[in-house]
Amino acid sequence: MAALAKPERGSAEWWLAELWQRLKTRERGVEQLREYYSGNHPLPMVPEKARAAFQRLLRQSRSNYVGLVVDSTAERIQVDGFRLGDDEVGDEEAWRIWQANRMDAAADLLIAEAVKVGRAFALVAPNPRDPATPIVTAEDATQAIVAYEPGGLFERAAGLKAWTDEWTGDYMATVYLPDGLYKFRAAKPTAGKPRWERRSVAGEPWPAPNQLGVVPLVEIQNHPDLLGEPHSEIEDVLDVQDRINKTLIDRLMAQEFAAFRQRLLIGYEVPTDDNGQPIEPFQAAVDRLWIVEDENVKVHEFQATDLSPYLKAVEADVQHIAARTRTPAQYLLGQLSNVNGETLKATESGLVAKVRQRCRPLGEGLEDVVRLYLQAAGDDRDLEKIEVIWHNPEFRTEGELVDALVKMSTLGVPLRALWERWGASQTEIRQWEALQAQAAERVMAGDMAALYGPKPGVGDAVAE
Repeated sequence: MAALAKPERGSAEWWLAELWQRLKTRERGVEQLREYYSGNHPLPMVPEKARAAFQRLLRQSRSNYVGLVVDSTAERIQVDGFRLGDDEVGDEEAWRIWQANRMDAAADLLIAEAVKVGRAFALVAPNPRDPATPIVTAEDATQAIVAYEPGGLFERAAGLKAWTDEWTGDYMATVYLPDGLYKFRAAKPTAGKPRWERRSVAGEPWPAPNQLGVVPLVEIQNHPDLLGEPHSEIEDVLDVQDRINKTLIDRLMAQEFAAFRQRLLIGYEVPTDDNGQPIEPFQAAVDRLWIVEDENVKVHEFQATDLSPYLKAVEADVQHIAARTRTPAQYLLGQLSNVNGETLKATESGLVAKVRQRCRPLGEGLEDVVRLYLQAAGDDRDLEKIEVIWHNPEFRTEGELVDALVKMSTLGVPLRALWERWGASQTEIRQWEALQAQAAERVMAGDMAALYGPKPGVGDAVAE
C-alpha cells in the first residue's frame, strides 16, 4: 500500500505525525528518569586511562536515593473507591468494573509511574463480550500521548498509542479522535521518519467507530503546572544524586589506595636477582613483622586517609534530597529509632502534605477513567461529579489512631467517616454496616417481643 500523502491539518494523519514526533521527543527524558529510579545512574567521570581499572569501583559507587524518594511517595497514594454525586458511600458498580479490570493492582503501577516520570495513561474501550464491563488498560508513558484543546488543561483533542509489534518488528499506531479510531502501521526504518500506511483489521471498518464520542485515552498527571506539563518527583534532584555518586567514587578510590598506612624506607638498598631485577624484600601481612638489619635505614609512616569528610559530604547531599523532596529522614538516612508517635508524625508531616496535594491532580485523571467506563457500560446516572476515595496517607500506631478516632466520635463525626479514617476498604465498610443493621434488627426484635409478647404467668392464669 502506498505511503500517506502530506496530511491536512487536524486530520488523523496530521495528528499521527504531530503526536509521534512529540512522543519520540519525550521518550529520552522518560527513559532517563526510569534509569535513575532503577539505580542505573550514569557513572562518574574518570580519566580515560584509568577507566578500565576503575570500572568495578564505578559500579559500586552508585547508591540509589532517588528510588527511595519515588517509593516513599507512591506507596502512600492508594485508591480505596469512588463516590458518585452526593453519595456518602463508595459506588459499587464503579468499583466492580475497576476490580474486574484488575485496576486495584494496575492503579499502583499507574501511580508509581506518574510519580516516577510525571505521567501515566489509561485507555478505556467497550467490551464486545460483556458490554456491562468495559475494558480498562494501563498504558506506558513511552507508548501513549494526549493532546489537549488550545487553552485547556483537561479537554482532550486527540490521543496516540504507538508500539513495536513483537512478531514483525513493525511500528503500530492508533490515533484516537472523537469521531473514530484510526489505525496505522509502518516498517521500522533504519534512518529517518517511518512511512505510515493504513492498518486494516478483519471485520472492522476504517476508521473504527468511537462509541464513546470522546478521546478514550486519559493522562494521569503528577504535579502539573499551569501549562499542563506534569513533573516527576525526582527530576530536580538528579544532579544531587550524581554529586553523591561522585563523592562515593572518590571515597572508594581513597579506600582502595590510601585508606591503609604506608611505610617509607630511607637508606635501604633493594636486593636484586641474578638478572638485576629487584626482589620484593617484605611481605606485608597482619601476622608478619618487618626486620631491617641495617641500623642506618630509617622507617617513616604515612597516615591513612581520613574517610569521614566523604561520609559527611554524602550525608549533607542526602539531607538536601530529603529537604527538597520532603522525604522523611528515616527513609533516606535511617537515623530515627525508638521515637514516640508525635516525633514520627512531625518528621512525616511534609511527606503527608505533599501526598495529599499530589492526589488532587492524579484524582482528576482517575475520575475521567471512571466516567468513561461507566459511560461505556451504559450507566445513565449523572456522571459529572465523581470523587476518588483515597487511603489515609498517614502512618500511625494502632493505639494512637484509636485514641484519635474516639475523640473524633465525640464531636459527632459519622461512623462511616471514622471507618474510612481507620483505613477500612469500601467492601469492609459495607460488610460492617450490614452487620450493624442486623444487630439493630435483633435488638429491635427483642424489644418488640418484650413489649408485646406473652407476660410470665399470664398463660397459666388463663388455663386455670
